[in-house]
Amino acid sequence: MAELDAGCRTLRAYTERANNSLTLPDYFTHRFEDRSRLLRVVPALVILVFFALYVASGVVAGGRLIEGVFGVPYATAIWIGAGVTIAYTLVGGFLAVSWTDTAQGLLMLFALVVTPITVVYFNGGFADSVALVREVDVAYLSLVGAGGWVAIVSGLAWGLGYFGQPHILVRFMAAESVASIPTARRIGVGWMLLCLFGSLGVGFFGIGWFANNPEFAGPVQENAERVFLSLVTVVFHPWIAGILLSAILAAIMSTLNSQLLVCSSALTEDFYRAFLRRTASQVELLWVGRITLLLVSLVAIWMARDPDARVLQLVSYAWAGFGAAFGPVIVLSLLWRRMTRDGALAGMLVGSLVVLVWNRFGWFGVYEMIPGVALATLAIVGVSLLGRPPATSVDDTFTGMEGDMRDARGV
Repeated sequence: MAELDAGCRTLRAYTERANNSLTLPDYFTHRFEDRSRLLRVVPALVILVFFALYVASGVVAGGRLIEGVFGVPYATAIWIGAGVTIAYTLVGGFLAVSWTDTAQGLLMLFALVVTPITVVYFNGGFADSVALVREVDVAYLSLVGAGGWVAIVSGLAWGLGYFGQPHILVRFMAAESVASIPTARRIGVGWMLLCLFGSLGVGFFGIGWFANNPEFAGPVQENAERVFLSLVTVVFHPWIAGILLSAILAAIMSTLNSQLLVCSSALTEDFYRAFLRRTASQVELLWVGRITLLLVSLVAIWMARDPDARVLQLVSYAWAGFGAAFGPVIVLSLLWRRMTRDGALAGMLVGSLVVLVWNRFGWFGVYEMIPGVALATLAIVGVSLLGRPPATSVDDTFTGMEGDMRDARGV
């Protein structure tokens, strides 16, 4: 926990030193004083490629919700679900995203705590709930499970992805001050743990409930990602079910709006402003941002048009892409003064390519995050050590950041 706190504080302090960077490409460019602007173009391209997949996953999830609740055809449902999020993100921007995320996060937390507890109650208690799951398949109670240790290691590797997610990192970059990070960290980690265990509880105890009520199991057998939707619809009173189902939409919207905003920022700040209109006014940039946000949304809707698309598959692919491309670069750029611009580029390219190739072939059943992060880290270290040391000005900025951190700690 202390390491997470220190890392978040360091990122906030360094982005301020790096010309008050607003986006990850902006931070990389100023952190390494890259005059070639490759550190602006390459990460912006990575963001667009993997966020297209990520946004598509949100569109699919929203479409599934509206399809299941209102009986709307999937092709229409994805337009309705995406349209709601696009509308308020276009109008309100980052401020709207921040405030709505707070309300949506509380709603998600409520739903993911109440639902598994209620299911356990209707199953006859905790012991009976576990017994029902055991009757279905005792492997569900095994520490290793059917996937073996490869599945466990691959599952744990999801944690590596947090270091490279632009829509998460931008929140720390936008924090009011370094001093506010510890409070933000406690709230963020506490919320994540409760939602994580709540999600696991819904899936785990839902296995027993549907085994005991097979007449309601059809939608879940067809698509296991409907377990929360089906449980809430059957177990709760319609008024309460409506509130809990809105938590799904809240989860989709809170993630989708952040991703759309990051994509829009990358296109506006790192392409349009950097290469086309350096003297663009804030009003012009605002409208360019809105137009690019709409374009990215349309691409995501097009990608989500396949009714057989799976949310988890899309998310895991994008999560690995960002984790491998940006995670090692972010961490080492905050901790290692010897890291160079070429090392950062090598890390991004190697991480991205390994994820793209590994996902295609699925070697050894290992999640592509693991080889992606490992090889990207080796590429950063190797290329940095083989090249010239960073310029004196880059080294001085690193020293200044360390001084800011000592001041923040009161050392």
